[in-house]
Amino acid sequence: MNKTIFGIVLCLLLSASVYAQNTSVTIKIIEEETNEPLIGATAYFETLKIGAITNDEGLAVLENVPLGEQEITISFVGFETIFDTIQVTESTPIKTYLMHEGGMELEGVVVQSTRSTRTIKKIPTRVEFIGAEELGEKAIMNASNISMVLRESTGIQIQQTSLSSVNSSIRIQGLDGRYTQILKDGFPLFGGFSGGLSINQIPPLDLNQFEIIKGSASTLYGGGAIAGLVNLVSKTPDEEPKLDIQLAQTHVGGSTANVLYSKRKNKFGYTLYGSGHYQSLYDPDDDDFSNLPETKTFSFNPKLFYYPSENEILWLGVNGTFDKREGGDIIAIRDGANGIHQYSEENISTRISTQAVYEKEINDLKAFQIKNSVSYFDRELITPDVLFSGRQWDVFTEANYTIQKEKTDWVFGGNFYSNLFKEKDNPTPRNQDNITFGAFVNNTTDLSDKFILESGLRTDYVPNWGVFPLPRVSLLWKANNHFSSRLGGGLGYKIPDMFTEEAATLNFQNILPINEGNLNAERSYGVNIDFNYNNRISDEIGFSINQLFYLTSIDNALLLDEQSNGTYLFENADGVVLSRGAETNIKFTYDDLRWFLNYAYINTTLNYLPNNPQKTLTPKHQAGSVLMYENDKWRIGYEIYYTGSQRLNSGRQTQDFFTMGLMVQRHFKWGSPYVNFENFTDRRQSRFSTETLPPHQDPQFAEIYAPTDGFIFSVGVIINPFGREDEH
Repeated sequence: MNKTIFGIVLCLLLSASVYAQNTSVTIKIIEEETNEPLIGATAYFETLKIGAITNDEGLAVLENVPLGEQEITISFVGFETIFDTIQVTESTPIKTYLMHEGGMELEGVVVQSTRSTRTIKKIPTRVEFIGAEELGEKAIMNASNISMVLRESTGIQIQQTSLSSVNSSIRIQGLDGRYTQILKDGFPLFGGFSGGLSINQIPPLDLNQFEIIKGSASTLYGGGAIAGLVNLVSKTPDEEPKLDIQLAQTHVGGSTANVLYSKRKNKFGYTLYGSGHYQSLYDPDDDDFSNLPETKTFSFNPKLFYYPSENEILWLGVNGTFDKREGGDIIAIRDGANGIHQYSEENISTRISTQAVYEKEINDLKAFQIKNSVSYFDRELITPDVLFSGRQWDVFTEANYTIQKEKTDWVFGGNFYSNLFKEKDNPTPRNQDNITFGAFVNNTTDLSDKFILESGLRTDYVPNWGVFPLPRVSLLWKANNHFSSRLGGGLGYKIPDMFTEEAATLNFQNILPINEGNLNAERSYGVNIDFNYNNRISDEIGFSINQLFYLTSIDNALLLDEQSNGTYLFENADGVVLSRGAETNIKFTYDDLRWFLNYAYINTTLNYLPNNPQKTLTPKHQAGSVLMYENDKWRIGYEIYYTGSQRLNSGRQTQDFFTMGLMVQRHFKWGSPYVNFENFTDRRQSRFSTETLPPHQDPQFAEIYAPTDGFIFSVGVIINPFGREDEH
């Protein structure tokens, strides 16, 4: 009996002794730059599997931590992770950590389009960022070009202007493609005559990020950015060699191969990129007319990087694309014109451009950059009744000087841009020659811990068109770590040229040249405001929402008016084009799951016409849902998109429709095979209305408002001989 009692007492004493070896640890986490408590940050003892999340005072209490030396990890989205070892005692004092903004999350990404070294979180200009991870997802869905990335971005519409060649333009917030400026690494390489084929000729594998600025951005990059700009930022070499090989095949005869190799060693680095794409004729409607043309495309893009010192970089690049596509009557293309099988449309284009950039950090506060590009584009458009061909030369040179102080940044610069188009094979060529001289200054100032102001002024001089002063201002309000708002606006302009969507649908036939004496430059003003809320509810659950409201007004809009003799004349509208609307983006995250919801309300009216009708081929309502599961082994995505009714030129309202897609990818150390079911419900315009109108030998093509190719099944593999990037 005594032994039993003694045993019980001994167990109780041992239990008390063991319990006494555990204690609680309090961690305080503060944002270094604002000195404010960081709410929702995680403190975690990895080996012990003990963690806690900071409260509204920045405090996290971790219970039952064993005494002794313990390794702790402090993490929060958008901040650099902290690894530390602390000595846990029975009375461990509160341990305070200062977290520095950065890391690998969105808030730590530097946006290049603004010419600033600030991160997204500290830029008053609203910038939509698409990173390498999402670009990788879209490269699976369409390995040959970037159209998928843009088509599935909120408020952006890819407007197809030709059934036979699949020529397309980018519409931002309901405004024509000519109002959107496409840049690659800050260079305007895809405007004017070369614009219609651009997004179908830019492969995605060598791109590191997309940066989209909606609304007037002319202060940043000059005329043409009334609706906004899209900057495509290329990948750069690292010390670790990188080789990506992508092979893809669709069930409708599309074959694509992309190869990217990059390496940096000491003072030199390089990237080598090549892409090849072949598409056979495809007619899902069985009406003898192709919905996908026979296409042969080859692209190359080598770049050489030289690092004379830690503060200098010089890089040189060459872009080349050779593209031939032929669509129309399949029998006429395969067997030659005969009987009623007469119509074909052939596009042959060559694009070559050079880029040179030199950057030098003079000291910690000052930097200088100079860059130049020369671009050449040649295209022939051939139909039974039309031969339209020409060459376009673009030369762009810019120098800018930046000063960064503790609370304010300055950018001063000037540029020269020449756009020269010469039409061939026409006794009365419709040539265009525009030269722009621009000077700009931009300032970003931290007014306080909560307010950041960005203001800029650009002045462009275009001979024969005039002087264009372009002020711009944006204000960022950071209420706390969860809520922020941006308000911005500015002026814009666009010099008239004949390469509009309306002209492209006519294959530029019977269109009279631009008459500088009878036309004025298009001018615009725009304003937008957005509200952003994000919160990490727990270590596994996150939520964010962004709500945007915008308005853009364009005066002297360029119109194409049919004359009594069958020709078409460019004129200025008597009233304005008014685009206003709203965009909503919501994101939920739970462990390895991500759910994205978006909605766009686009109300673009032509106020120069009676009753201010809605702009044709512009859906008022668009929505989407993307559910993505991803871990070290799998990437699985399901998406559904809704496109609302649209008005045609005839006044008829189109059918609204849904499209759905499913993608599955398996990760291995050597690479990632995948399958993709794009538009697997096979929604296409021919299910709603006729695409090709008689007579068969000389067809008329209906306006395009829905997908024309329907369901596309593809299989492919991305091979990484050096291992996947996230394993380095």
